[in-house]
Amino acid sequence: MDYFLTEDQLELQQLARQIAEEKIKPVRAKYDEENKFPHELVEVFRQTDLYAVLVPEEYGGISGKVVDLAIVMEELSRVCGGIALAFGGSGLGMDPILLSGTEEQKQKWLPLIASGEKLAAFALTEANAGSDAGGIETTAERDGDYYILNGTKQWITGGGEADIYTVFAMTNKAKGPRGASCFIVEKGMEGFSFGKKEDKMGIRGSSTTELIMDNVKVPVDYRIGREGTGFMTAMKTFDASRPMVASQAIGIAQGAYEEAARYAKQRKQFGKPIASFQAIQFMLADMATQIEAARALIRQTARMIDSGAKKFAKESAMCKVFASDMAMKVTTDAVQILAGYGYMKEYPVEKMMRDAKITQIYEGTNQVQRNIIASNLLKEF
Repeated sequence: MDYFLTEDQLELQQLARQIAEEKIKPVRAKYDEENKFPHELVEVFRQTDLYAVLVPEEYGGISGKVVDLAIVMEELSRVCGGIALAFGGSGLGMDPILLSGTEEQKQKWLPLIASGEKLAAFALTEANAGSDAGGIETTAERDGDYYILNGTKQWITGGGEADIYTVFAMTNKAKGPRGASCFIVEKGMEGFSFGKKEDKMGIRGSSTTELIMDNVKVPVDYRIGREGTGFMTAMKTFDASRPMVASQAIGIAQGAYEEAARYAKQRKQFGKPIASFQAIQFMLADMATQIEAARALIRQTARMIDSGAKKFAKESAMCKVFASDMAMKVTTDAVQILAGYGYMKEYPVEKMMRDAKITQIYEGTNQVQRNIIASNLLKEF
C-alpha cells in the first residue's frame, strides 16, 4: 500500500533498509548464536545519524516523529529484531526524559542520545513488578540534595551496555503507584552495577540484564518530574513506545513472509514449485494481508500521535496486540512453509519465530493490552 511517505521518509526508509541488508544481515546469525550486543552495528547507526531520528530537532536530532521511528524500526527488524533493539531500546530509555523531563534535562541528555554518544535504557521491571508497575520495590530516599536508590531491576533491555538509565523507584511506598518517581541513573555511579545477563530464547543480539543499585547517590536534579509522578511517566512512555514494538513485530513478520515466499517459488515437490499449491498460496495470502493490516493500523496511529493527539492509549495498545499476535502467527506459518528446513538454524525463519515471541510479552503483555483497550472502550459509553 502507498502510505504517502514524504521524500525525506522514503530516503530514511531506504537508508534503514540498506543498513539492514548490507551491515546487519551478514552478522545476524553470529550475534544470535553468541548472545552478544552488536557494538559494530551501534557504530554504524552513529555514523549514519540513525540515532538522530529518535530526537526532535530542537534537541539535536532530526525527527522524533513516531512515523519516522516506525519506519526505521520496521526496516531493521525485517532483518534482525534483536539488533534493531540497539536503536529502539535507546529510544525507549530516552522517552521519559522527552515526555516528562525539564527543559534543562532535555538540553543536557537528548543531544547525547541523538549523536549516539550515549545509549539509553528503560528500567521499570522487577522480579515482582512487571505489568503491575505499582509493585515496584526499588526505593529512593531523599537525603539533602540527593536520593539514595536501593533495589534490583530485572530483564532490562540494553542493560550493561547503555550509559543512561531511566529508573523507576518508590519515594513513598504508602501511596502505592502514586508513590513512584523516575530518575536518571548514569553508568559508573558508585553502587550501580549489573547482575545476571539473561540467556534468552530470542532477540539474542540485544543485551538483557539485571541492574543492581546499592546506595546509589542520585542528584535531586536527576529526578524526572515531580515526586510521585513516576507511574504517570511510565504509562505515557508505554503509550508512545508501543507503536515501536508493533513496528518491530511487523518487521520480523515481513522478513519471515519474504523468506517463505521466495522458498515456496524455489522448492519443488511432485514436480512443481510448492507455491503452485493452493494450500501454500492461501497461507502466503493470509500472511501478506495480516502484515498490511497491522502496518496500516500502526502508520495511522503514528500519524495521529504526531499530529498532537492527547489520548492514544487505546490505539497504541491495539497496535501492539494486533501486530505482535500477527507476527507470531506469520513467523510460525513461515516455518511451516519451509517445513524441515524452517526448523533448522541454517535458515533465518526459526530465529524470526523466536524473536517474534517477545513482542507479545514486553512493554505490557498482550493480555494487559486487551485490558487497556477494553477499559478505554467502555469509557466511551
